[in-house]
Order: sequence, then C-alpha cells, then structure tokens
Amino acid sequence: MDVHGAVAEGFEPVREAFAANFALLGERGAAVAVYRDGHKVVDLWAGAKDVDGTADGPAWERGTAQIVRSATKGVAAAALLLLHQRGELDLDAPVGAYWPEYKAAGKEHTLVRHLLAHRAGIPALDRPLTPAEAADPDLGAAAVAAQPPVWEPGTDHGYHAQTYSWLAGELIRRVTGRPVGDWIADEIAGPVGADLWLGLPESEHARVGCVGPVEAPETAGTLKTRPKRAVAEAYADPDSLTRRAFAAITPLPDENDPAYRAAALPASNGIATADGLARVYASLIGDVDGGTRLFTARTTELARAEQSAGPDRVLVVGTRFGLGYMLHGSASPLLAPGSFGHPGRGGALAFADPESGISFGYVTNGFRTSVTADPRAQALVRALRTALA
Repeated sequence: MDVHGAVAEGFEPVREAFAANFALLGERGAAVAVYRDGHKVVDLWAGAKDVDGTADGPAWERGTAQIVRSATKGVAAAALLLLHQRGELDLDAPVGAYWPEYKAAGKEHTLVRHLLAHRAGIPALDRPLTPAEAADPDLGAAAVAAQPPVWEPGTDHGYHAQTYSWLAGELIRRVTGRPVGDWIADEIAGPVGADLWLGLPESEHARVGCVGPVEAPETAGTLKTRPKRAVAEAYADPDSLTRRAFAAITPLPDENDPAYRAAALPASNGIATADGLARVYASLIGDVDGGTRLFTARTTELARAEQSAGPDRVLVVGTRFGLGYMLHGSASPLLAPGSFGHPGRGGALAFADPESGISFGYVTNGFRTSVTADPRAQALVRALRTALA
C-alpha cells in the first residue's frame, strides 16, 4: 500500500503504524493528522476513497472526507461550550430555561451540564424515529422533549448515542436562533479553517467517499477480541437500553445517502477530513496555524473536568465523560490521562491532550463493530505515544 503525505522528524512510528493498519488490520482507506502546539506534524492518507473501491477506482486523496459518526459529538460539545464561554449559556441552568417544552414528563430539573455529560436520562425513545423523521430537527426536538427519562436526570449516566443529536442541536438552536449546522460552519469550522461539515453542502459531495462495514482479518498479527458476556447480551437483546439507544433511529440510515448526509445530526453524521478534526481539537487547546483559537484555558479545563464515571447504563462498561467529551480510560483509551475527545463507532477518533500540546484526527471508510476503541485508531495512538516518549 502506498502511503501518501508526510511526518515530521520523530513521528515516523505513526507512519509505520498507519501502513501496518493496511497490511495487518484490513484498512481500506483512511487518513490521520496530528498537530503539536498548533503545527501539523503528521499528515497521511492511503487506500481507496470508497470502502468497496478497487485498484482502478478513485483513490483517497489529500482532502478526502468521510462521515465520522459519533466523533461529531465532540464538535457539538465545542459549540455548547463556546456559547457558555461567551456568556450565552449557563451550564447550571435548567434546559427548560432555554427550551420550555423540554420541562415535560419529569425533566424540569435537567441541567444543561446533564445533557453534555450523558446524564439527562433520555438515551432512547419509546417510539424510534425513521431516518426521514430524524433529519427533521423539529420532529427530533419534539420527540426528546416529550420523552420521560429512564432515570432521574443528573443521578446516573448512560451514553446518549442518537438522542444527543436533538438534545444538543435544539439547545444550540434555541440559544442562537440558528440551525446547528450553520452555526458550526460559521463559528467553528470557518474560523479554524477545518474541512468539516454538519449538513454536507452539495458543492462538497465529490470529496466524500462511501463508507460501509468491514470485518477484522484473521491474521497472525491480529488479536481476536470478544466482548464481555454482559456487553454481548446487551447488544443482542432488542429490549435492552443498549439496543434501544442505538435504535433511536430505525431502520438504520443509509450513511451514503445524499439526503442523510445533508441533514444535521450532531450525534452521528458530521463529515470531516482527518485534518479537519485535528485542527478543531488543536483550536481547543491553543493557537493553530492559519486558524483561530476557540477555547480559553478555562473552557479547556471545563471540557475535560470529569462529570460522569463508572458503569454506563447504555454501553455496559465503565465510561468517563467530561462536558461533552469522553475522557481517557479503559473503554476509550486516548493519548494520556488528561486527554479529551470522542470516537466514532467502529472507526473515527479525535482528541486533544493539553499537556503534550497534541491534537489528533483519524477517519476511515471501513467501520468495525467496535464502539469506543477501534483497533486501527488505537494502533495509531500507541505509535504516537512512542513518538513522544
């Protein structure tokens, strides 16, 4: 596999790991970008643009973008924290202060920080939305506003896999008066210079590859892992909170459908380049070449201040969340204990580590069954640790 791009001196282990992902882990097409102190030190891409691409088909190029699933959540969290930083959103105010309809069904004491930390108690819907309904922000907002909580808001945590779209998106719309995708384009992607979209414009369709599921190869260099029995049972049981949370949109949307890509779902359908993700995270911890710093030092600390920790009611493993971000832990290993970021189910990963000045973005067109710790992304993170040692 020909690997394109460049790495700065000392970051050669990342290039080696990236190439090994194609040779050993079944990678089809991918890119990785790393910034250190706002300067790009890794910029690599390889493979086919489309997950089912052939040697004669379109190749992954500089600037190829892909859907990044739940890695979108970290960008939505940045929007909410920026509004707080600007004095427009109080983290300790009831959600109903901005969104009166949300006070229904026992949710009147839900705080803004509960939404960010997956403590709102609304990880699933009694009636799932179809993909067309999910793409309608009014219908999605109405559904979560009417939904009774599974637990008393603020008392426990569980991953809001799909409902985070309407919780975060509507809160941003209520505070700003603007659609969430437009606000992120103008206040985050534009100022940072990031190739990232929530609601893909037609002008960018040609840059985006087709994604799909891929199986991990059975090779000598791959360790076959099996989930714990409780986790496997939760995903297998259609009545479990786990299955219901991921099935809040039913049937599963076609992620290659232009209509789905044009929707703005902050939990699941952001489209970005690896460089776009890395640039956004670089802007959360410092200055970035050619872009604007977004977070103050205080907001960076807020983002990674632990809000939830322990058994996750949805993922059925121990998770840690700050304000909208997953934190380093066994379920979602990042670079170091102080790192914060977000994976995309079965593939993408983006994070920042303030202590080392590192920001990281990885995107792929092949999705695995892993939820929070994809083996290919983790191989790159381990290589990055080696480079920094």
